[in-house]
Amino acid sequence: EVQLVESGGGLVQAGESLRLSCSASGLPNDVDAIGWFRQAPGKEREGVSCIRTSDGTTRYADSVKGRFTISSDNAKNTVYLQMNGLKPEDTAVYYCAADTVLAMNIIEIYEFQYRGQGTQVTVSS
Repeated sequence: EVQLVESGGGLVQAGESLRLSCSASGLPNDVDAIGWFRQAPGKEREGVSCIRTSDGTTRYADSVKGRFTISSDNAKNTVYLQMNGLKPEDTAVYYCAADTVLAMNIIEIYEFQYRGQGTQVTVSS
C-alpha cells in the first residue's frame, strides 16, 4: 500500500521559515518523482516543487524560486520542503505527491497519481 505522510505544517509569521516532510512508503520502483503542490481556499491548485529522487533533479514554481528548497533523503524515504521567507500568500494546504519521471515531465504535480492527506501552512502578516 502506498502511503505519503506529510508533517511540519503550522502557523508562522511572515518572513519566518518552516520545513515540511513527506515520508513515503510502498511506492513502486518506477515512481521516483516526489513533489509538493498546494491549494488555498478559493484558489486553484498550484504545483510548488518536485524532485527526482534518483538524481536530484529539481523543479520549482516561479512563485517560490529562491525561497523554497526541495531535497530528499533516500535512506529515510523522505522528501523535504524547506520554506524560507514565507509570505501570507503562501498560506495553503500543502500536499505531497508522487509519480514516475515521465509524469514529472508532462503533467502538473497536482495530477500525480499518488498523494498524501496534506498539511496546513498558515502565514500571518
